[in-house]
Amino acid sequence: MTAQTVLHVGGLHWATSEPAIEKALLQRPGVAAVTANAVSQTASVEFDPARTSVEELAGWVRECGYHCAGESLPTHVCPPMEHGAHDHDHHPAPAHAAAHGTHTVEPERAQRHTAPHPAGHGEHAAGAPAMHSPHELMGHGGHAGMSMEDMVRDMRNRFIVAAVLSVAITLWSPMGRDMLGFGVAAPFGLRDDVWGLVLSLPVVFYSGWIFFDGAVRALRNRTLDMMVLVAVAVAAGWLYSVYITLTGGGEVFYEAAAMLTTFVLLGHWFEMRARGGANEAIRTLIDLAPPMATVLRDGDEVEVPTAEVVVDDLVLVRPGSKVPVDGLVEEGQSEVDESMVTGESLPVSKSPGSEVIGASMNTTGTLRVRATKVGSDTALAQIVALVQEAQNSKAPGQRLADRAAFWLVLVALVGGLVTFLTWLGIGADVQVALLFAITVVVITCPDALGLATPTAVMVGTGLGARRGVLFKNATALESSARIDTVVMDKTGTLTKGAPEVTQVVTDGADESEVLPLVAAVEKESEHPLAAAVVSYAAGLGLPARVASGFRNVPGHGAVADVDGRRVVVGNRKLMEAEGVELGGILARRDELASQGQTAVLVGIDGVAVAVIALADAARETSADAVRALHELGVRVVMLSGDNQSTAERIAGQLGIDTVIAEVLPGDKADKIRELQQQGRSVAMVGDGVNDAPALAQADLGIAIGAGTDVAIETADVVLMRSDPLDVPTALRVGRGTLRKMRQNLGWAVGYNAVALPIAAGVFAAWGVTLRPEVAALSMSGSSFIVAVNALMLKRLPLPTPEPTPSPDLHGPFVER
Repeated sequence: MTAQTVLHVGGLHWATSEPAIEKALLQRPGVAAVTANAVSQTASVEFDPARTSVEELAGWVRECGYHCAGESLPTHVCPPMEHGAHDHDHHPAPAHAAAHGTHTVEPERAQRHTAPHPAGHGEHAAGAPAMHSPHELMGHGGHAGMSMEDMVRDMRNRFIVAAVLSVAITLWSPMGRDMLGFGVAAPFGLRDDVWGLVLSLPVVFYSGWIFFDGAVRALRNRTLDMMVLVAVAVAAGWLYSVYITLTGGGEVFYEAAAMLTTFVLLGHWFEMRARGGANEAIRTLIDLAPPMATVLRDGDEVEVPTAEVVVDDLVLVRPGSKVPVDGLVEEGQSEVDESMVTGESLPVSKSPGSEVIGASMNTTGTLRVRATKVGSDTALAQIVALVQEAQNSKAPGQRLADRAAFWLVLVALVGGLVTFLTWLGIGADVQVALLFAITVVVITCPDALGLATPTAVMVGTGLGARRGVLFKNATALESSARIDTVVMDKTGTLTKGAPEVTQVVTDGADESEVLPLVAAVEKESEHPLAAAVVSYAAGLGLPARVASGFRNVPGHGAVADVDGRRVVVGNRKLMEAEGVELGGILARRDELASQGQTAVLVGIDGVAVAVIALADAARETSADAVRALHELGVRVVMLSGDNQSTAERIAGQLGIDTVIAEVLPGDKADKIRELQQQGRSVAMVGDGVNDAPALAQADLGIAIGAGTDVAIETADVVLMRSDPLDVPTALRVGRGTLRKMRQNLGWAVGYNAVALPIAAGVFAAWGVTLRPEVAALSMSGSSFIVAVNALMLKRLPLPTPEPTPSPDLHGPFVER
């Protein structure tokens, strides 16, 4: 049995540095799989809890030279550091359907409640002092967004130092003299090159030290990344210049090495700020839970950190406050806004016995909530974990890009050497040959190639999460872009799975007089059709009556006396058994039944006076969902166990293309397979146990969030709002993400194809050349463009429901 965790990995500056972490951890005992993500500054690790632990994994990350504050979890999962570790008992059952099956529960699950700060990591891998965010100080695993802020600040400081000194170095260089038109004498009587060496020391050993430190880590882990390229380029120019200076003086490249460092830092500073925006969704989720909770203990109100709430605590939630943990309402009534967690736009009514989700907002009344799930078992914690794992997963295209990036680094190093030797071979000076070689090494850096896909994946999964659409991995995101056929189960997916009154037909009687009598009888029944009738009557504001002498007739209906009148509610057999004269109402009953509705007869004092039609009610957005799928060019198929004529009528109302009716639960997967054999890329949308095989068979399984655990475990995408309109949302997000991935990869490959020959001096005879510092700016700009292009995905238009109501006649229930 394996477990999965998401670790914070601070100092993972470049996308091409990810293999260093992955290779290092995979060599450790008990580690089954590792996926690092420079954009999120995290690593997803699958491991055997019997052989290793989260604490050991964090230690191994630090041994690789990276900062690690432990497991990346929401603040409410881990207790504050000053309180120490709390080994509260808690239940491993998932807190919310949307997150079922995302983690295998390890025996030491309680360890997930603590993410202790490791000792002895007072310095970042980059060499700067470790700066802890409030999240980290509260025991949070140091999520990427928080650590990224520190990294951006550190990168800015390094850039400022490098920029100021680069300007100073240039003033005393031949380039500076040419620009100014006059010379400036070096201070203290030093030679210009010696003064340049002095000024370059902070640039190389502070501003640019992250390159050398990262290069050592990469080489130690037997991989090549961008750090290696930048370190080689800066070191080559600077060490050559130092040699010239120490051997008597001559033409040096201190300004080139300094400018190269400056422009790489500048570009990476902008790029990190841009890709930090890709983490906006996950940071928003992390910040949802309130830091403190009011707990009732021995009758007193005690305010404690949310992380210290334990199962069975009674929590007081006042109006305007957030629910701290998942639980059951024991006392009080209120409306709770769950939109920030589930995406559900309307407040949900809560009363004793209702479930509440941690981080949702209580709006009107005071609630007393019994905590049922805390820490990493809460819905929020599991949603965050699911989104993190999806963001850290790699699509097939990204794995190819990763391999290409490794080989591109090797090509850059070999290309630089070949360029240097070639220029020497055709008679160029060492200085000229070295400049061309450094330019080749710098401009070929594959950071844009490494960022192309993961940045788009992070933005895409975050965009989906804000709408309650959870992709389990990057492969699901990519697969959703290729779907051309959506198969939707009827009951519970296109419909609510519960009956509603659609029509009341009377035969000379007044509906306002008949319905209160019927409701009084049905109130005593436990049948779902009876509940629908009672709800309908209550919605009309009709007066409540009281029945006496109630008698339930299983499979047929019910009989009772109401206000001295004999009321019979049920099917034809019951009417005949009770001696009720049917008259002309029977024809209306048959007409409604032929339309796929359940028709319930009503007899009063021996005469049939009305027929009530009921049907499974459609979800309000079902027709909008079908319309939105058609706009995407997707074929919509409905699977139904209804008879063919009824199913076709329902499909016609919703605008569905194809109906596959009279399907037994066990045959759904076969129907999916048949569509695939026709060359279709199929998504299956369902919510029940009998949908699980079909979800697994489909190219993309989409589970309605209110569905069963097994359906959600099998699915690739979870719709938390149980809204069919989120199906086209998922496909649109997938298509937008794949489009950005292709654009970014195309840019990264095209950029290198064009830039490499220019950097090598192929067009030098025509006056087209590049200096190393310009190459650095170009390379960094390429990475910045890739990150910004991915962020543009946030502007993707998503489907919204039309104001017109959807049809609500969606199939029959078995007649009572």
